Amino acid sequence: MDLSAINPVLLIASLMVAATAVMIAAIGELIVERAGVLNLGVEGMMITGAICGFAVAVQTGSPTAGFIAAAVGGAALSMLFAFLTQFALANQVASGLALTLFGLGLSALLGQGYQGIKPPSTPRLDIPVLSDLPWVGRIVFGHDLMVYFGLALVAATWAFLKYARAGLVLRAVGENHDAAHALGYKVVRIRVLAIAFGGAMAGLGGAYISLVRVPQWTEGMTAGIGWIALALVVFASWKPWRVLLGAYLFGGVTVLQLNLQAAGIAIPVEYLSMSPYIITIVVLVIMSADKSRAPASLGRIFHATH
Repeated sequence: MDLSAINPVLLIASLMVAATAVMIAAIGELIVERAGVLNLGVEGMMITGAICGFAVAVQTGSPTAGFIAAAVGGAALSMLFAFLTQFALANQVASGLALTLFGLGLSALLGQGYQGIKPPSTPRLDIPVLSDLPWVGRIVFGHDLMVYFGLALVAATWAFLKYARAGLVLRAVGENHDAAHALGYKVVRIRVLAIAFGGAMAGLGGAYISLVRVPQWTEGMTAGIGWIALALVVFASWKPWRVLLGAYLFGGVTVLQLNLQAAGIAIPVEYLSMSPYIITIVVLVIMSADKSRAPASLGRIFHATH
C-alpha cells in the first residue's frame, strides 16, 4: 500500500469532475419536485442522454452537438412521463419506475454498434496565467465547460427559486396546486415545463458520463447515479446549495475509493466500490435531520376540474 501516490490536487480536481453528472441531474429533479411532481425516471433519462449524446458526438465529431442531443433526448423521454402523469393522470411513482426501465432498454437498443468507439474529446478551459497557478490553477481552471455549467446551474437555480417571480409561482404550484389553479396559474403547463427541464438536465448529466467522465459507451454505464441524484434532492431538502455539497461528497468518495484501489489498500474492491453510495446516503441522512419538509403537493395528482 502506497498512499503517497495519491495526489491531493488531482484528487480535488477529479472529484469536481465526478460530481458534475449527478449534480446536474439532481438540480433538474429538484425543479421537478419543487413543482410538486415526483419523477423516479432520472436513471432512465440519464442513460438515454448518455447514448444520444455519445452517438451524435461520434457522428458529428462535435461534443457540443452531443450535449445538445443529450438534453433533447432526455427532455423527449420526460415528455412520456409528463403525458402519463399530467394528462392520463397515472400514478407518478409507477410511471417513473416504468420510465427508468424503458430508458435502460431503449439505450441498450440505440447503443448497439457504439461499443469500443472513442468519442471526440471535450476541450478544457485554458485561461492563460490562471491555469498555470500552483494548486488553484489545476483545481479551479483546468476543467471542461460542463463543470462550470454545473456550478452556474446551482447558482441560477437558487436565485430563480428565491427571487424570480416564475420561481415563486413554481414553488406555489408545488405547495398547493389547487390554490395556484384558483389564482389562475396553469398548473399542468408549469409542471410539464418543469418535467421537460428535469429531463434535459438528466440527459446532460448522462452525456457527461459517456463523453467526459468515462469517454466510451457501455450498456448501463450510469450505474445507479440517477438514483443517487434522487436521494440528493430529498436529503438536501430541495435546496440547491445542499445538492451541490451532496454531489461533491459523492464525487469525493468515488474518486477516493478509486485512488485507494490504485494504492493497493487491503480492502476488498467490492466494499470500496459500494462505499460512495453508502457513505453519501448515511451522511445526507444525518445532514437532513433538521431540514424542512417536502413540497406539500409532491406526488399528488392534479385534477384540472377542481
